[in-house]
Amino acid sequence: MANVHQVERLSAGSLVRGWFRMLVGLTIGSLTGMAGLAAAAAGVGVVRLTEYELDRITRFDRAVHTNLLTRQGCRRYLAVRWLVGALGAGVICLLTFWYVIGISVVTAWLFDGDWALIEDADQVTLGLIALMAIPGALVIFVTTAGVVGVAVLDRWLATTMLGTSQQTLLRERVAELTSTRAEVIEAIDDERRRIERDLHDGVQQRLVALGMLIGRAKRARGEEQLQELLRQAHDTAGEAIDELREVATRVYPAVLDDSGLDAALEVLAERSSVRVEISNRLGSSPGTALETVIYFVTSEAVTNAAKHADPSLVEVHVRPDGKGGIAIVVRDDGIGGADPTGTGLSGLARRVKAVDGDFEVTSPPGGPTTIYARVPCE
Repeated sequence: MANVHQVERLSAGSLVRGWFRMLVGLTIGSLTGMAGLAAAAAGVGVVRLTEYELDRITRFDRAVHTNLLTRQGCRRYLAVRWLVGALGAGVICLLTFWYVIGISVVTAWLFDGDWALIEDADQVTLGLIALMAIPGALVIFVTTAGVVGVAVLDRWLATTMLGTSQQTLLRERVAELTSTRAEVIEAIDDERRRIERDLHDGVQQRLVALGMLIGRAKRARGEEQLQELLRQAHDTAGEAIDELREVATRVYPAVLDDSGLDAALEVLAERSSVRVEISNRLGSSPGTALETVIYFVTSEAVTNAAKHADPSLVEVHVRPDGKGGIAIVVRDDGIGGADPTGTGLSGLARRVKAVDGDFEVTSPPGGPTTIYARVPCE
């Protein structure tokens, strides 16, 4: 019960603080309303003043999602917003007036009447005070709520004239998630097909060759021929194991679970056909899901560079981006000209978007190629 009461007190306190923030923002907005009208009439500084109004709303109320600001749109917005500023000024003046009246009445009753009202219990005077107090309290309540109403109106006007409504943002988000889900399913199917090709063209062929060598060894007539066939069978078995391990690593590297991201990236660098330098500045583990994304983004980017760019060096940087996310930058000094719509890079983009991340490829002809990915991190 103590915890419940504490939550209730905190909620009441946050509501009061929020109301006072709205009051301050509304006061500033009422002062800038006429300045906005003058700027709209003159057509000067409308974008800058609109940006100030949006910053004010964000700071004292909540963020407003706007489209790209244009001079014409800002001018229309400021030409209308002064009405909201005037309404806010009226609410603030009325609220201030009734608070001053209420405080004056109470002060006069307590300190200027020698407590006569209390001592004599003058029913007529008390009745008059009650008659004045009831409508006064109602007016104070309405004007107090009016501060919130005008603040909501201010935010609604900015969203309607300059931005995108919450419903539209929600529809866009649903469409984005639906598209991302379809892309993830497609990427999974592509990965399955690639694994099947690797098993069929690699491991399976090695095992067939191994069976043929063992069959020939069983029919060998001389000790020298038998030993040669057994040596070839041993080499083929080792190659099959290596290819099977490579396929398993592409599915999911066991070292990622056993030793963490640092060790997995080091193994990736050691097994690469080109020189890879790893810089991991993450102070702690971001979680298995994000570590998996980071690893596969790095692995696919390094593999693509080794296959197509002919680099002498690939640099990998993993670091916090300072905005609550993790940035992965893979840069090579190869020939450049990478196609972001290719199978490998488009698969990477889908994998990053599946966790609400950002993906970008910069690869001018002649190089260098830079792959940038950002994944959000709680």
